[in-house]
Amino acid sequence: MKPLSVCSKLCYAVGGAPYQITGSALGFFLQIYLLDVAQLDPFYASIILFVGRAWDAVTDPCVGFLVSRTKWTRFGRMMPWVLLSTPFAVTCYFLIWYVPAVEQGKVLWYLVFYCLFQSLQTCFHVPYSSFTMFISDDQKERDSATAYRMTVEVLGSVVGTAIQGQIVGGAITPCIPTEYDLDRDGNGTQPLRNVTRSLDDTKEAYMIASGVICAIYVLCATILFVGVKEQKGENLQKKAKPITFCQGLRLVMGHGPYVKLVLGFLFISLAFMLMEGNFALFLTYALDHREDFQNILLVIMLSGTISIPFWQWFLTRFGKKTAVYLGITWAVPFMILMVCIKSNLVISYMVSVATGASVAVAFLLPWSMLPDVVDDFKLKNPDIRGYEAIFFSFYVFFTKFASGVSLGISTLSLDFAGYVSRGCYQPESVILTLKVLVSPVPVALIAIGLLILKTYPIDEEKRKSNRKLLQELLDTEDSESETTALGSVV
Repeated sequence: MKPLSVCSKLCYAVGGAPYQITGSALGFFLQIYLLDVAQLDPFYASIILFVGRAWDAVTDPCVGFLVSRTKWTRFGRMMPWVLLSTPFAVTCYFLIWYVPAVEQGKVLWYLVFYCLFQSLQTCFHVPYSSFTMFISDDQKERDSATAYRMTVEVLGSVVGTAIQGQIVGGAITPCIPTEYDLDRDGNGTQPLRNVTRSLDDTKEAYMIASGVICAIYVLCATILFVGVKEQKGENLQKKAKPITFCQGLRLVMGHGPYVKLVLGFLFISLAFMLMEGNFALFLTYALDHREDFQNILLVIMLSGTISIPFWQWFLTRFGKKTAVYLGITWAVPFMILMVCIKSNLVISYMVSVATGASVAVAFLLPWSMLPDVVDDFKLKNPDIRGYEAIFFSFYVFFTKFASGVSLGISTLSLDFAGYVSRGCYQPESVILTLKVLVSPVPVALIAIGLLILKTYPIDEEKRKSNRKLLQELLDTEDSESETTALGSVV
């Protein structure tokens, strides 16, 4: 078969950008937007964040089930999902960042459009993720295309944070108009900070940022459609008996290494998701970096992007488990330092650089280690086929559902602490809550995750042994297939 061109690989890779761009924008900015711009009660904001992420988790296996049963069309099996979902997805995404004039219907507005966008985004991303199996029947070409995709997706996270942060950062959300605010130590008063933008300007900035991201979303989908041709071939898919949702759940939950890997990274991912969801508020109110928080968030993403090649080299040189232990624990001292000292912009940037390096490990290593679990399962269950995607889809399901729980609980905690929307300063109880949410709780979750991963049985020696045994198994199957074919000819 003719190898894929660089142009085709780039067009395929660009299709992964919308998911990361919108994900980073929502992850860093939706909570502070709902609280300070839409001015929702923290209780209702927590419901929106939890239900939206939980709904997103549920739709993944459901859409995957529907996609697997889609018939072939002249555009392919996967491409119609991408084409049909895109216009509706960008519309819903834009409306998430619009503040409706009706005060009573705000909660329902954001809940509906957030859930709709998550569903439509899933209708785009699940078929797109399956494209790898349909762009070539050459494993090397697939691996090469996947490498292009991962690079573009990492850059997409940076682009999403940059666009949303820089546009929104130019519009300072005004404080509640009071004549004086108590200073940090409570020893006196200080003049209310100079507010240069109105709330309407801030709303407009969010809509401009969402409009730019929507335009990029459509552009990426168009490039994917024009530049990638889905191929239909008998050798692209192995015939396998369909597996139901419950059968798949029992299958993956019965494999010990998978359970330990997922549980370990579940706690670690929760730690970084808690930081991601609350970091903008922490920088704004606890450290008083209201005018710099968008730049600090961008530094985190840039640091993570730049450090990926290093961690890729490190895990091949010293092993994946060693990379996890060192990479994740690297950020812990800086997370503790961040809440133990007084506000200092230079130290905040230092912490963001260090945290970014660990974020890269937290989101890179699971996808690098999951194939090792699949290989281990193949060796122990050589007669079961057509299950590979189940391991990945259930990992996504569990992490998304858990992230919804963490976001909901953290926003609800701010409500109990007495969060004041658009306040120049927050009560000390809110400041303490934010500190707990970005340091002690994530550190504890990281410790639990690393302890679980300590019991993960597939170390570097075991991984290499599995690969060798698996290759021998594949060679044996190929030999048997050739013998059968010759026998049928005779």
